[in-house]
Amino acid sequence: MKSTIRLIAAMTLSSAMFSGYAAAADITGAGATFPYPLYAKWAETYKAKSGVGMNYQSIGSGGGIKQIQAKTVDFGASDKPLTLDELNKAGLTQFPAVMGGVVPVVNLPGVAPGQLKVTGPLLADIYLGKVTKWNDPAITSINPGVNLPAQNITVVRRSDGSGTTFIWTNYLSRVSEEWKTKVGENSAVNWPTGVGGKGNEGVANYVTRIKGAIGYVEYAYAKQNKIAHAAVKNQAGSFVQPDDLTFKAAAANASWKAADGFYQILTNQPGKDSWPITGATFILMHKKADKPEQSLESLKFFDWAYSHGDKLASDMDYVPMPDNVKKVIRDSWKQITDTSGKPVWK
Repeated sequence: MKSTIRLIAAMTLSSAMFSGYAAAADITGAGATFPYPLYAKWAETYKAKSGVGMNYQSIGSGGGIKQIQAKTVDFGASDKPLTLDELNKAGLTQFPAVMGGVVPVVNLPGVAPGQLKVTGPLLADIYLGKVTKWNDPAITSINPGVNLPAQNITVVRRSDGSGTTFIWTNYLSRVSEEWKTKVGENSAVNWPTGVGGKGNEGVANYVTRIKGAIGYVEYAYAKQNKIAHAAVKNQAGSFVQPDDLTFKAAAANASWKAADGFYQILTNQPGKDSWPITGATFILMHKKADKPEQSLESLKFFDWAYSHGDKLASDMDYVPMPDNVKKVIRDSWKQITDTSGKPVWK
């Protein structure tokens, strides 16, 4: 009887350790709202294929960084990349998952999506509280023929720590010296004016409800909520519309191989077709994994996404990572080890 029990125990252990670690449960992640629509779609498709679920909390980049640092999730997600020094201090590694665009959105009855034109300095002045009405000459002068009301502008911004805010304020800092000096760039800033919404969802909801509002969201939220976006003048002087082609044009200037820790900012890129408020979203994981089976399952999920998720990403107007960059990313996963120093990814 004892020998039978020992045999059963050995078989169970052998089965559980077949891939090197015990069988993993569903994986958990938290952070950026920017990629949430895509991650949700990836997770749904991946579970149907693999049986492994991916539960993702869309709580903002600041929350995602805090949760991965506290080891309460298997991976964190942030649209604000951490510097190599910040990664090393926290014992983390990061890699880009996908790229996309942040867009200004407005609630102006009678103004069609893409009809309104804005410039970077104008957006900065609106968010500084210097331009307060829609019929201000700074707006009407570049929008001849557009019926702009003598209505107050309601500025909507994020209330939580947000990578989308980082991309937005990084862009404004690059095109407005006054913004750079008075407010600066970060995932959370001291806003001069406006009402705050939580997540891209919160900003989208506010703009939808308030006539005369302007906000900024990841493009998928503008499309899903049918909110009118504005065309933005880029560095080359062209007014461009947000879509996968203009996002790709901006992303084409990225040099991922040369970027320490994959740190890369894609705002205000050159090129006549470049969308000026483009950014990547990043995954954060611990280099030394306390739960290596969960880290391995997380990497398997993103490996699947890189191999099979590009069409889903493109259909939702995100920009997949180039194939040569995916190889560099997969190679970087080898630095993630279990507590004995054994690489989790092979």
